[in-house]
Amino acid sequence: MIQPQTLLNVADNSGARKLMCIRIIGAGNRRYAHIGDVIVAVIKEAVPHMSLERSEVIRAVIVRTCKELKRDDGMIIRYDDNAAVVIDQKGNPKGTRVFGVITEELRQFHFTKIISLAPEVF
Repeated sequence: MIQPQTLLNVADNSGARKLMCIRIIGAGNRRYAHIGDVIVAVIKEAVPHMSLERSEVIRAVIVRTCKELKRDDGMIIRYDDNAAVVIDQKGNPKGTRVFGVITEELRQFHFTKIISLAPEVF
């Protein structure tokens, strides 16, 4: 469950390291974002000499949450951290690599490019 002011790790090599959620896109009055939701975030920590800089406002899609995800077959998936992948306006990732495990549920939200870059899909 990601809400405004939540800090997230970045799961790609776009140049950002830490993000802070500002707003959930397309949610109306929904309070929390889950895996597959697009958020507006500000970069809190960045790698020097990269295209993205600190205090830049970007869009990101959530790929991992500490709050468990329940599947239809009864399987429960929980991660150790909250993580997101930086995307552009069209939904394509800004980085060329994705680190860590990515869930199969991102395919339902048409983020197939992120799934193809991930080393492991669960």
